[in-house]
Amino acid sequence: MRIAIAALVLATGLLLSFGLVMVYSATTVQWGVYYLTRQLMWALLGVGACVIAATLDYSLLKKLAWLLFVVAVVFLVLVLCSPLGIERNHARRWFGYGNTSLFQPSELAKPALIVLLAWYGDRFQRHLTSFRRGLVVPGLLIGLVAGLVFVEPDFGTGILIGTIGCAMLIVAGVRLRQIVPVALCALVGLGAFMVHNPKCVDRIVHGWLDQEKNKEGPAYQAYQAKLAIGSGGWKGLGIGNGVHKLGFVPEAHTDFIFSAIGEETGLIGTMGVVAVFVVLVMSGVVTARFAQDTFGMLLAFGITFWIGLQAVINIGVVTSALPNKGLPLPFISYGGSNLVVSLGSVGVLLSIGLRALRRQVVPVEEVEPDEIAEPEPARC
Repeated sequence: MRIAIAALVLATGLLLSFGLVMVYSATTVQWGVYYLTRQLMWALLGVGACVIAATLDYSLLKKLAWLLFVVAVVFLVLVLCSPLGIERNHARRWFGYGNTSLFQPSELAKPALIVLLAWYGDRFQRHLTSFRRGLVVPGLLIGLVAGLVFVEPDFGTGILIGTIGCAMLIVAGVRLRQIVPVALCALVGLGAFMVHNPKCVDRIVHGWLDQEKNKEGPAYQAYQAKLAIGSGGWKGLGIGNGVHKLGFVPEAHTDFIFSAIGEETGLIGTMGVVAVFVVLVMSGVVTARFAQDTFGMLLAFGITFWIGLQAVINIGVVTSALPNKGLPLPFISYGGSNLVVSLGSVGVLLSIGLRALRRQVVPVEEVEPDEIAEPEPARC
């Protein structure tokens, strides 16, 4: 357990430090230290949240599960309906003013739903085999959050939230024969929705499946990202020497920062980032395995699955293995909401791991020499 905790801290620290370097490299030519300063401020807040969460007993989240969930839902509603929500690119995802974005409610919704599902799985563990307790009730909770995110619209985050919820239900003990048909129906409905959504069709058909013909149109960002990664070769052009970040790859410091990593650090750098994420996920799995209760196990699994899946989706999008969808690379992409929430969630993982470690450490009682019985001689 000690190794898992140390690996978790080391992996998070490496990703955060490297992220600050890459954010500065991707923005310094056009913006100087503006983005670095803001990202450093968010990083300090996130580290503070991580330390506080690691110090506190994670079981306190049991009492706050419903409160966190209600607050997250209220924020999702307010960003859609209140003047505090700002509209960008025909989507209302942020609280802010003018052109300044302050907070993205969907980032809070992810851990809030994870905490509530962990509480639910612990509270009704023996009843999850029933259709109502195992599928209907948690399905409504997942559908409420994912649906509000879809309306923004933010399809990628909505799909991510739904996938996290399904995975947690399976681990909690819901029968596959119940959840698989519902999941298949949801996928069919999602596919039908995308087919009738011109923007989704444009992104998938023209921007992903036929990039070569549409490299000056819908596939421009993804195509340029591939060129950036390919130009890095094995060793890269060196930190700060990339050229595709200079307007060729939109959002090179946020959702597509992995392309800047590939161009400036090469295959060695990109594979190093992937390896660190693998270490982080493995540490989270070990933490979930040795958690002292069901709530801690489900909580650790949900956080680990969320961070790992989001990293996979981001890297898949940038390398054109998946259709274009804006999800930040955890701990590396520029963005305050995701960074603070992700670091705070790592603090919860550390809290689970530290309490599991304390349970494993059992003091050895001293035994007096005269209390040790002499072994009897063997008899033939």
